[in-house]
Amino acid sequence: MDARTGGIFALGILLFAFVLGLVLARPFIAALRYFRVGKQIRREGPQSHYAKQGLLTMGGILPIGVVALIWATIFAVLQGDERGEFVAQTIVPIGALVGVGLLGAIDDYVNVAHGFGIRGRHKLVWQLIVGVAGALYIQRHFGVTGVYLPVFGELEVGAVLFVALAVFAIIATSNAVNLTDGLDGLAGGLCVFAFLAFAFIANARGFPWLVVFCAAMVGALLAYLWFNVHPAVFIMGDVGALAFGATLAAVALTTGFVLLLPVAGVMFVVITMSVIIQVGSYKLRGKRVFRMAPFHHHLEAIGWPESQVTMRFWLIGALGSIVAAMLAFVTPL
Repeated sequence: MDARTGGIFALGILLFAFVLGLVLARPFIAALRYFRVGKQIRREGPQSHYAKQGLLTMGGILPIGVVALIWATIFAVLQGDERGEFVAQTIVPIGALVGVGLLGAIDDYVNVAHGFGIRGRHKLVWQLIVGVAGALYIQRHFGVTGVYLPVFGELEVGAVLFVALAVFAIIATSNAVNLTDGLDGLAGGLCVFAFLAFAFIANARGFPWLVVFCAAMVGALLAYLWFNVHPAVFIMGDVGALAFGATLAAVALTTGFVLLLPVAGVMFVVITMSVIIQVGSYKLRGKRVFRMAPFHHHLEAIGWPESQVTMRFWLIGALGSIVAAMLAFVTPL
């Protein structure tokens, strides 16, 4: 598939994923209400969020289901070498999406049923398994022993270090998106911009099927956002937040531009660092740096409306994604 054909096909997939998500959303919402899948809100969170007690959760199942259905359909239609290329370029992202999504679904179910989630260390074990499997596949299939240093070109790091970096990227990004999922539309919108950036980067690398996968993710996430923008009908839950982060990292690793992940996902980094700083400061000094962590809750605590925080973070996320794409285009391959 050449670049022009691939671009047109990717655009069609994006639009199809969006429409399919909208069509499936109504029965999906009805199912969530029927099974009373309501979120348990943390008491230590902002008081304004207490009104969200019982808000429908596990909304991440919708975009995951849309993308998985599209992936399976393309796989069934393709034959021979094209199917091989499709699988090689997308198997790790779709594996991360479904594999880590299953972890998040279990965590959400436990939260809905019992009011608490899976312990952090248990999540980490599952994420580690997915991360190692994905990292080994990318390294061995593509023979990767380096990563692209923006502007300068490929930096040789060796197979072992690449695998270690890949595992860290998958786990860290998965948890970073999960920390960001605290306001209506915030994490979903930032993921849209990041996946768009890596769609352009994948195109520059000559990975047309990875472009198609990113397009499916963008379309499905836009359909999800249709119902998640303030005031949200449902939220993504851990099934979405953990899965989307791991998938984004898997896409970045496949392109070779994993070092641009903190640029395209700049707000994920900022929010994660705010938690690390807050926890570290409290343990070391007994004092808090922010009124509340993650950082978006601090901004709410000092008077920023929820929608304002979301929109301004979206602007920064969009800028970071544009910068990431431009850096990739000026990097010698």
